[in-house]
Amino acid sequence: MKKLITLLYLVLSFVFVSAQRWKPEVKENIPLDSIRLSDPCILADQLSQTYYMTGTGGLLWKSKDLKFWTGPFIVTKTDPDSWMGPRPMIWAAELHQYKGKYYYFATFTNRNVVIDTVKGNEINRRASHVLVSDKPDGPYVPMKDSLYLPPEKPTLDGTFWVDKDGKPYMVYCYEWLQNWNGTIEKIELKPDLSGSIGEGKVLFRASDSPWSREKDENGNIKPNKVTDGPWLFKTQTGKLGMIWTSWVFGDYTQGVTYSESGTLDGPWIQQEEPITPPNFGHGMLFRNFEGKDLMSVHSHKNVNGRYIRVPHLFEVDLSGDKLVVLEPWQP
Repeated sequence: MKKLITLLYLVLSFVFVSAQRWKPEVKENIPLDSIRLSDPCILADQLSQTYYMTGTGGLLWKSKDLKFWTGPFIVTKTDPDSWMGPRPMIWAAELHQYKGKYYYFATFTNRNVVIDTVKGNEINRRASHVLVSDKPDGPYVPMKDSLYLPPEKPTLDGTFWVDKDGKPYMVYCYEWLQNWNGTIEKIELKPDLSGSIGEGKVLFRASDSPWSREKDENGNIKPNKVTDGPWLFKTQTGKLGMIWTSWVFGDYTQGVTYSESGTLDGPWIQQEEPITPPNFGHGMLFRNFEGKDLMSVHSHKNVNGRYIRVPHLFEVDLSGDKLVVLEPWQP
């Protein structure tokens, strides 16, 4: 598993740095399954009646029908003098509309700064952060606060939720590379999302999972240490749930958990079995313009040592107390 993760980081690093140094050629009528993209997140923008898709790499695609896409576009403008450095890697970007503005939640990594070394692994400066724009297609720019999360902790995959108390929160992962038992945590955001308030709170740990699996150095089977890709949702009966991703041995897989209190504070009860087929994960949920609930994920395939990740859509049923993943959905 350690070698697998390290190889993935090296491959992604090359892709991200390359993306920062060249201007992509914008193409039209690209089929969804022809796009190579990790962690796809789709915003169905009612105002423009347009779908906007982003993800790892920080690029953006646009579509009117979810079938054919135009892109990619560069939509971020980060501060080269900030902790991110001049060419940060961008992972797991998400788009959220809130109070008349559009927000870009993403993980930024400065590969030139090492914050820790654990079990021989150097850990780069990495954190979830938020940019803002007046338009869904950007440009997305920094706000006044330079930090959202502690600089000594590697965090990633930040997402957005407004809890029952009416306050906005970032929900994010504290990466397993440092704590060796990844967590999913929450932190309160300022009313305009321009920074965070207080400290983070653990919602649950990777070891709480009944479905993820790995073998330790002695060959014993135990829960996998990875927490990845949280996304909050409510069913039509008002049940608060969260999808998140880990590994079942060598397979990238997604599970779901539900809050007994109906708030972020939980307690969070993990469903026993994963909800996606093997090698599908890092999902998010949205409703298309026809009113159908969909889940966007990427497939994960190793081809001769190279990871191929492609966006996919599944139809989901949210009518009851639990999320039910149905058949793959073709636009």
